[in-house]
Amino acid sequence: MSAPGRTRPQQTEALTPAPVPQPRADRPRPPLSAPAPLLDTTLDQLRTLVAVHATGTALAAARLLDREQSSVQKQLDTLNRNFREMCGEPLVVKQGRGRDVLFTGTGRTLVDMAHTTLGDWAQRIRDCRSRVDGTLTVGTTRYTLSLMADACADIADELARRGVELKVEHVRTRNFLERLRAKEIDLVCGSVVTRVGADATPGDCEVMELARGDLYLLTNLPADRVPDGPVPVGALPSLPLAVPRSGLIADFLRTWFGPAYRDNLTIAAEIDAVPFGLELLSSRLPMYGCMLVTEGIGRAVREGRIPGGTALRVLPVVDDRGPGHAVEHAVGIFVRKGERERVGPDHPLNLLWDALARRIPRADRVAATAVR
Repeated sequence: MSAPGRTRPQQTEALTPAPVPQPRADRPRPPLSAPAPLLDTTLDQLRTLVAVHATGTALAAARLLDREQSSVQKQLDTLNRNFREMCGEPLVVKQGRGRDVLFTGTGRTLVDMAHTTLGDWAQRIRDCRSRVDGTLTVGTTRYTLSLMADACADIADELARRGVELKVEHVRTRNFLERLRAKEIDLVCGSVVTRVGADATPGDCEVMELARGDLYLLTNLPADRVPDGPVPVGALPSLPLAVPRSGLIADFLRTWFGPAYRDNLTIAAEIDAVPFGLELLSSRLPMYGCMLVTEGIGRAVREGRIPGGTALRVLPVVDDRGPGHAVEHAVGIFVRKGERERVGPDHPLNLLWDALARRIPRADRVAATAVR
């Protein structure tokens, strides 16, 4: 027994600290000690930096990336601030209005690293995606959706029997080949600008051509300003135009008037889609001008198959730059070169390709040789 008034001391187990988890020997140690500004740098910021380096200015990079100049400039300012803190100098230095920015030594080094980083990520994503055999991803535009939908319906039962998931994504002309090359999509319907009569197939792609066509001009201007009949390309700079920032029409203008085509044209309005342009020219706003569209859309407007354009005159555009310079657009189904042979004839990609080939003779239901 214990003596009165005294408490037996409690025996306690010795406390040992919990072991600190260690990375496996076959795994790299995580960069937990990296500077916070470095860890805050995003892939999108790196892409913006590469775009500025490629184009020279924040404005040109914004047009390339299809975003606002203020967004690009904000990312540049953030990168400058963070890398000045880490490295002692900014990445880019402004040279004055209208002049290309100057990349410092640190900036040039980071651009090289950004190319490597983005390339490595893209390749790893492609490798991961190539291991997934149960998905077929196709891209289409608004104007070729009916053709793609019919072909997909033709093989839907077979895909379901195999357990293959079909994904359909909306694509735009400005980046459909880029997305195909990056293996974000397996097959895509798109349109490219090409010389009249020349092969429209990019070197790294295989194409099943659907149609070719020229451009048309939609206008609410009177006939004394724009006479009825073909409109020569050489007359376009004198006309007030509603133009998109990117896409097929921009590719035509760039081919006709060079990279700085916007400086050579009278741009009355910026548009991002055909329906908006039609509404703009047909609205009660005091907006008088013209809009370039593909031949398929021009015919559809003339025949009243597209709402909003009944009050507009539809005129063909002719390339008057001389023999050997005329261009047109070619619409086709694009896949990566060699992909169909690699996967075999019974692969879902080839099933869809064959279904599209069977439907091409009935492709007149496609409103357009027109891809936005």
